[in-house]
Amino acid sequence: MIKRIFDLSLALLATLILLLPFLIIALSVRITSAGPALYWSDRIGRGNQVFKMPKFRTMQVNTPAVATHLLVNPQQFLTPIGSFLRKSSLDELPQLWSIIKGDMSFVGPRPALFNQDDLITLRMQYGIDKLAPGLTGWAQINGRDELPIPEKVKLDLDYMHQQSFWFDVKVIFLTFLKVLLKDGIHH
Repeated sequence: MIKRIFDLSLALLATLILLLPFLIIALSVRITSAGPALYWSDRIGRGNQVFKMPKFRTMQVNTPAVATHLLVNPQQFLTPIGSFLRKSSLDELPQLWSIIKGDMSFVGPRPALFNQDDLITLRMQYGIDKLAPGLTGWAQINGRDELPIPEKVKLDLDYMHQQSFWFDVKVIFLTFLKVLLKDGIHH
């Protein structure tokens, strides 16, 4: 209950503070490429329920719906400002909506794509699927996309066993540092 109150309060505050940057980014996406400003990705949430997670669109409209690292040449699909949005993690800001709505939390395992069967299966095996997915998580600050799936799941499991209000605050702080230092961000 405390986690939900914290998530909702922080997400509403962040949305108010970031309203102008949201509008500028959305307009920039629309001006620099054809298509909507937001991309709604089918993701796996708590209890393996599929939900629509918004991100600022960084890829062309015709990009296959797979994890970026599985694309043969992901650079060819990036929009003119897509690389900048990804490196700065600004593409993730619309996920505040998913936190407000209750589909996500600030901290938890990153939501799997609907077609990442190996990740979904391993998370179910360890009960990690019972957690709300997060905007950031323990695996995010310990390797992000470079981690093999079994290592990512091990870190998700570590988070599940350690989770507390203060641990979440620590993960948020460390995420902020990683984003500022652009650590682990390649696309």
